[in-house]
Amino acid sequence: MERQLPKNVRQIGNVCDEPKIYVEDYVDTYLSQIRMKAIDSPQAAALVGDITEKDGQAVVYISGAIQMKEIEIKGTDIVINEDTKKELEEKQKEYFPSQDIVGWCLVENGHPMSLNRGVNKIHGKMYAKENTVFIWKDSLESDEMFFAYKYGELMQMGGHYIYYEKNPDMQNYMINTRRQNGVTPSEVVEDRAAKDFRSTIREKNAYREQRQSSRLLYVTSILLVIVVLAIGVSTMNNYDKMESVQNTLEILSQSVNRPRDGTEAAEDDAAKEDDAEPVEEDREAAGEEAQVSEAQANEVQVQEAQANEVQVQEAQAQESMSDAPVSEEVRESKEEASGEEEAAEAMANMPNAADTMGQLSENDFYVVKKGDTLDSISIKIYGDRGEVEAICKMNGLSDGNLIFIGQKLLLP
Repeated sequence: MERQLPKNVRQIGNVCDEPKIYVEDYVDTYLSQIRMKAIDSPQAAALVGDITEKDGQAVVYISGAIQMKEIEIKGTDIVINEDTKKELEEKQKEYFPSQDIVGWCLVENGHPMSLNRGVNKIHGKMYAKENTVFIWKDSLESDEMFFAYKYGELMQMGGHYIYYEKNPDMQNYMINTRRQNGVTPSEVVEDRAAKDFRSTIREKNAYREQRQSSRLLYVTSILLVIVVLAIGVSTMNNYDKMESVQNTLEILSQSVNRPRDGTEAAEDDAAKEDDAEPVEEDREAAGEEAQVSEAQANEVQVQEAQANEVQVQEAQAQESMSDAPVSEEVRESKEEASGEEEAAEAMANMPNAADTMGQLSENDFYVVKKGDTLDSISIKIYGDRGEVEAICKMNGLSDGNLIFIGQKLLLP
């Protein structure tokens, strides 16, 4: 079956040249560890993987690295003895039986141009195959150069890819190498797969909480619009009633204060002289009209007070509705149920890490304690701070400061 190009990749430099070089993330981490050891003496490693062709282009996959135990630099010459070559063959068959040696890496303090003669001699003798790879790394800086063997010589490449995928062979080699060097952590932790699973669950929970907040805001806005409309309708109705009462009061006031002419006055005097009872009836009628006016005025005041009370109650209802907290127990029960469903779904879709975990033991992990930092962990396990970057890469940490008590770290 033809191998497909990795999808989860990170580009380093300009990758327009051929062959296209893909370096697996665990290999890149291991070579960085070797770089820290090369400060005192040069280090080298054989690269294993596949050289193939995809869409008419040559592609080199580097999925493993085997450290060379002994290497010497004498002037411009590099010396690799026969015992080291034999050991490389044994390690390749033991840890990478289905892969071939596709090049080598040299880590030293200096510049590759000073060792150009020795590098070409070693490569031509041990790895003289088209499109094989030579990697040079500076032990003091993060500088590195990639070369490909084409047309009988090493030609510098503009860039390469770092790709991420399950790599149990390289993990197993790194763990066994650490044991042989006598480095043994004391506590057990979860691997990168468990960390990725937990990160996925946190992201989904954050997304769900954001959606719930948006829905609550939408419902609150709708209720606010309804309350405003109700207040407006109530105000319009009260305004019509008040205007009607005011018109009635004006009519009554005009009828009471209307002036009388001479004829009306004479008729009134005659009425007073002829009969006193009609006068008493007129006074009673005037009193009744005054009482009606006063009652209507009181009714207006009562209606205004009721309208104000309605507005206050509606405003209080709106405030209590907007400030009402969501029940903590209901929210927690919903989050717990949704978290269990999403955890089951994420666990079903998570890559099977049984192969890798089956090869790990309690000595391959470290549990973060109170007061621990990546610097202190590196010093505790390895004796210096040089493994901080390797621990970050091994556990997929983008920020080395984001560790917490009880977190489990797979050690490189």
